[in-house]
Amino acid sequence: MKIVYTLLIVSLFASCKNEVKKEGSETPIGDQAEKTSALVLDPQTQDTLIYPEEKHFKNIRQVTFGGDNAEAYWSFDDSKLIFQSNYKNWGVNCDQMFLMNADETFKDKQPPMISTGKGRTTCSYFLPDNKHIVYGSTHLKDKNCPEVPLKKEGKYVWPVYDSFDIFVADLEGNITAQLTDEPGYDAEATVSPKGDKIVFTSMRSGDLELYTMDIDGKNVKQITNELGYDGGAFFSPDGSKLIFRSSRPKTEAEIKEYKDLLAQGLVQPTEMELYICNADGSELSQLTHLGNANWAPFFHPSGKKILFSSNFESERGFPFNLYLIDTDGKNLERVTHGRTFDAFPVFSNDGKKLAFSSNRNNGGGRDTNLFIAEWQD
Repeated sequence: MKIVYTLLIVSLFASCKNEVKKEGSETPIGDQAEKTSALVLDPQTQDTLIYPEEKHFKNIRQVTFGGDNAEAYWSFDDSKLIFQSNYKNWGVNCDQMFLMNADETFKDKQPPMISTGKGRTTCSYFLPDNKHIVYGSTHLKDKNCPEVPLKKEGKYVWPVYDSFDIFVADLEGNITAQLTDEPGYDAEATVSPKGDKIVFTSMRSGDLELYTMDIDGKNVKQITNELGYDGGAFFSPDGSKLIFRSSRPKTEAEIKEYKDLLAQGLVQPTEMELYICNADGSELSQLTHLGNANWAPFFHPSGKKILFSSNFESERGFPFNLYLIDTDGKNLERVTHGRTFDAFPVFSNDGKKLAFSSNRNNGGGRDTNLFIAEWQD
């Protein structure tokens, strides 16, 4: 799964510690008052939207105001975004796909749902014509939401549903093609900025590997072939490289645990590093060696840096923040300074804006909302 919502993360790590402070509770009131003048505040809640250290954000806009909202991806012309949400006020019980114009917000209205409303969906992405999307869905097997296991033997896990396949739909929600029909998990599809290829994760080899295919589903090629979960891949701006996350077991005990979980349709995502390779899988190398969970990578518009989410500085498992790193693994820089969760960063195609998900400005609760920031280097 590409999506990991903060409800699960906070539940996981809250159980490991007796004291978990809510967002905004770490700073005494007096100190917070002294910092207020330096913060960008939401005009209604007076809560923090930009922290003083977040120098790459020229301004920021909150898009959603409830539920778990993530993986917002831009159309090729940057006029629209597609994202997934499980917000019950929008009439869904698990992740479905929603469409928005780039300038919209949804405090008092609901975006149109353009998935079927059946099963569970994941990882939508625009096709080059700006009139169609690809996304993963379980609806062919069951119209109901599949069960979501949170833990296995006390450890946090992601389900890897074998009912996921990849579909094409128009912006009215009509499915126009099915791109995969192999047994097992097929999901996490993203499209090259060149508009010619799709990269996705599949279990068709017996392990979770990366594959590419043409945008019509033809010419499928396996890209990775080492034991471990390879997923969440994105192309570089010129389409020549791939960045992805991987949890690759090394020791005999780790390998056994990984295989045992995978046989049950589960993976454990708490230890992941980033890997980079050419689009054909050649020149594969490990980009990060940070420990903990490093994931949700996306290329900076220059193609020379990677923006990603990590909790490597966190003793409790959170917060997750955004970091920049060069494609050779040098010059690591912290970008966000949230207190719980910042993830799923995605640059617009013109490089001027960044969509991401965050638990900031949620009243100390567990809602994960979408934000769009104007980016400055």
